[in-house]
Amino acid sequence: MNKAAIHHRADRSMAYSVNKNEMQIRLKTAKNDIQHVQLVHGDPYDWTNHKWNFSELDMKLAGSDELHDYWEINLIPPFHRLRYGFILSNKKKSIFYGEKNFHSAPPEDIGEYFCMPYMNQADLFESPEWVHNTVWYQIFPERFANGDPSLNPPATIPWGSEDPKRDSFFGGDLQGVIDHLDYLEHLGINGIYFTPLFEASSNHKYDTIDYFEIDQYFGDKDKLKELIAECKKRGIRVMLDAVFNHSGFFFPPFQDVLEKGENSRYKDWFHIWDFPVQTTPEPNYDTFAFTYMMPKLNTEHPEVKNYLLEAARYWAREFDIDGWRLDVANEVDQVFWREFRTEVKKINPDLFILGEVWHDSIPWLQGDQFDAVMNYPFTTNALQLIAKRSISVKTFVENMTKVQYMYPSPVNRAAFNLVGSHDTPRILTECDGDDQRVKQIMTLLLSYYGTPCIYYGDEIGLSGGMDPGCRKCMEWDELYQNRDLLDFTRKLISLRKSEPLLANDGDLSFYDISEHTLILKRENEQSAVLILINLSDKKETVKVPYSINKRKTIDLMSGEAHKWKKGKFTLKPQEIKMVKVH
Repeated sequence: MNKAAIHHRADRSMAYSVNKNEMQIRLKTAKNDIQHVQLVHGDPYDWTNHKWNFSELDMKLAGSDELHDYWEINLIPPFHRLRYGFILSNKKKSIFYGEKNFHSAPPEDIGEYFCMPYMNQADLFESPEWVHNTVWYQIFPERFANGDPSLNPPATIPWGSEDPKRDSFFGGDLQGVIDHLDYLEHLGINGIYFTPLFEASSNHKYDTIDYFEIDQYFGDKDKLKELIAECKKRGIRVMLDAVFNHSGFFFPPFQDVLEKGENSRYKDWFHIWDFPVQTTPEPNYDTFAFTYMMPKLNTEHPEVKNYLLEAARYWAREFDIDGWRLDVANEVDQVFWREFRTEVKKINPDLFILGEVWHDSIPWLQGDQFDAVMNYPFTTNALQLIAKRSISVKTFVENMTKVQYMYPSPVNRAAFNLVGSHDTPRILTECDGDDQRVKQIMTLLLSYYGTPCIYYGDEIGLSGGMDPGCRKCMEWDELYQNRDLLDFTRKLISLRKSEPLLANDGDLSFYDISEHTLILKRENEQSAVLILINLSDKKETVKVPYSINKRKTIDLMSGEAHKWKKGKFTLKPQEIKMVKVH
């Protein structure tokens, strides 16, 4: 038995409340090392004749990655507190694993057991309920639609007349979004994530000049209020992008520092190394990446903190926005984010806070900072499996299982899943122009737990490489849209809304039984949905070890009854099947 691989911590990642009464406990062991795990548990104050009373429950093997097995159990402690340990067994031996040591049998001293002192509701990770049923659509405002040519920046290029360059302007604006809200509603979108709308000098607006003004080339505050009101009529939520890690070069306080140097009252708003301030050949101040046009803000400075927090409060209070997406969130101090959460949740407890973090994000997902982060591990693995065919089904399953068990179940329900954005190549380009692969990626995206996001134009087959190629103008001429892909995406969104198991109801697991077909199972106590994606260019036959117990089966894509032949499926080359058992 590999004791070194056995791991549990009584923290919010492996032992936590899933609601005010129910607790979930997880355990990690070496892959294929343990055959059976029991949870030994009891109330710490429940004793009879000087002996602690405990019970035993079997844990289920919930998933496996390359190196580990993950065990899981849900239980309801009657008094909202718990002491617990684990009995692990394989073919050779059985041991007890507690907080302090391994033992041959459950010890009498409860100090050897892990402890959940009390399931305080204030410690419960809770994201806004509406997010769990949201399908997002990311809009890069400068490239979505030009609705008011009178706002066009100087040297605006005719819409879609050429591929974008880093400094191109095509005149996209807020009126253009309003003009096409019916399109988004028909697609099934019920959340819009806007990249920054605030005054800035670039086309991407991640170099903020004024955190309290809408960029003049997009419109004004009245136009934003009109847009939000029109969205609400259609049941569409609105999330804005906040760039609090750094400002733009032309941010007035930074310009003051450039002009006055050490005599500027704003000198401590930034991380200036020495004076005089220089921008070339290299900046002598901290920046986003090495971009001298984006000086890093000192969010520990009281005046900076107050300025940014008031900006966050202002747009939440005056414009009734539904969410903040936080740019480069991992580079801002966590003390700031805790205050940020407190302030915006006072205004709207249901406001969604989404952080941009590309790596292990548990430090920000303890319930006191973010509601979710952008799930880039999902992006990477989905593209490697389906678009690039650079990893096997087995590797994909192992990688995604590892990500799934990095985070508690309540965190996973709000995970912001994406397959393309303004920072990545278009998925059609990643798929070498293969529409069917794009459909497979969309199927995975829209049947996974969490909250999915579609990058504008991916649903109609826009192509393009890395920035600036991925920021083409939206194509509004239906003759140049991939209508088959659009209809397919619309169908998937409709199914996700009508079948809760394709969203956040029930559990997600994988069948690692085929080299060429990815098989997911979404299941609750009453029903299940099997999603099968044949990744090969040949016909593939698989047999899924799942018993339907005389229940009915239906092909969700066609709406017709499915003939269940003891779990045997024959899929055409690159075929997608979604079968519901109910």
